[in-house]
Order: sequence, then C-alpha cells, then structure tokens
Amino acid sequence: MKDLTVRVHDVVRSIPAGRVMTYGDVAIVVGTGARAVGRVLHDGGHDIPWWRVVDAGGRPYQDAAGRARVKFIEESTALLDDGSDVRVDLARALWTETA
Repeated sequence: MKDLTVRVHDVVRSIPAGRVMTYGDVAIVVGTGARAVGRVLHDGGHDIPWWRVVDAGGRPYQDAAGRARVKFIEESTALLDDGSDVRVDLARALWTETA
C-alpha cells in the first residue's frame, strides 16, 4: 500500500483546475482522517495544488488565504463573495471524482 503522503498527493494532483475537494473528501478517498490530510499538506504539499483542498465551509488554509485567492482567480474557481473571507462556492466547484 502506498504511503499516506503519496496517496494524499496523488488525490490532490487529480483535482482539476477550478475545482476543489474538502479535507474530509480527500480523507475518505485515502482512508484516513481530515486532520491527517491537513498535516500532510502542511508538512509537504508545497509542490502540489494545495489550494484545491478546502475546509467543509469552502475556506482554504487560513495562513495562505491570500495566495489561495490568487490561484482561485487564475483557475476561475467559483467563489462566494462575502467581502472579507475567501470562500469557494462548493455547490459549483466541488470535485467528487477520485484519483
């Protein structure tokens, strides 16, 4: 069986531009918990499209929200505009296919 890091990275790489998965969705695909997915991405997800993984409310990793916003705009990811928060419109951008 593949190492957890490799499995998480494979799933994240499979998410198309303009689409996202939640930490929980990735966790289900790889057979772990959402916090473990977050840890993998935090510890070594810099060379993959980490911004395509958001929390259940559609928010990217808090410390990188500004960088994620730039990527979302570049990829035409559907966003909810509430004036202050970066949030993906999960109804339109959620990717449910698996790696």
